[in-house]
Amino acid sequence: MAGTAGSARVLVVQHEDGTGPGLVGEHLERTGLHLHTVHPWAGEALPARLDGYAGLLVLGGAPNCEDDAAAPWLPRVRELIRQAVADHVPLLGICLGGQLMAVALGGSVAPRGRMPEVGATPLRRLPAADRDAVFGGVPEGALAAQWHWDEITALPPDAVALLGGDDSRHQAFRVGACGWGVQFHPEVLAAVTADWAGSDGPAVKAAGGDPQAAVDSVRAAEPELRAVWGAMAEAWGEVVRRA
Repeated sequence: MAGTAGSARVLVVQHEDGTGPGLVGEHLERTGLHLHTVHPWAGEALPARLDGYAGLLVLGGAPNCEDDAAAPWLPRVRELIRQAVADHVPLLGICLGGQLMAVALGGSVAPRGRMPEVGATPLRRLPAADRDAVFGGVPEGALAAQWHWDEITALPPDAVALLGGDDSRHQAFRVGACGWGVQFHPEVLAAVTADWAGSDGPAVKAAGGDPQAAVDSVRAAEPELRAVWGAMAEAWGEVVRRA
């Protein structure tokens, strides 16, 4: 599983332009990992298997996690997720990535049926977080950047809930020995959410939300977002290195 200069390689699945690994990627590289990012939306082929990779990071994006017509690479991503869990390859799914984990492993995802959850929102620690290798250091009430129209409605069987929210219930969970999924965006800061507000803002407004207030809340929370989710990313990176 050697990458550049002997570092362990992580396969990163990016679903669209402007949704890269961001803050999470920066901190994973600090732990000595090499990120190999694949852009299937641009025609790049995903591998059939995870051979040669020490971890799998699945990012967010606009498609619904089961809209295979709009995003025909999603069946391969769901299969890679199942491989990672079966073969104990460390896995992290972010927003769409977490939703893909949920449906690939027997849970469910649905449109929210109300305005999207956007902006920096506080999360609640659940009891299992105390013993978790990745989320154990996340403090009660930690703010997290959100931008999603769909949400996880049921976790996979045997999944362990780690973080909850007052709006979207399932915010972070663990599956198997070393798979983690989140509904929020630990990788983004205000600049990215401002871009999303620019493209998605009219729809958010039409649904009753305030995209500018969402961006402002993320900007105000940036020091905390950097500290909390940078540390979380490095904790996941250490799991990858140990594996």
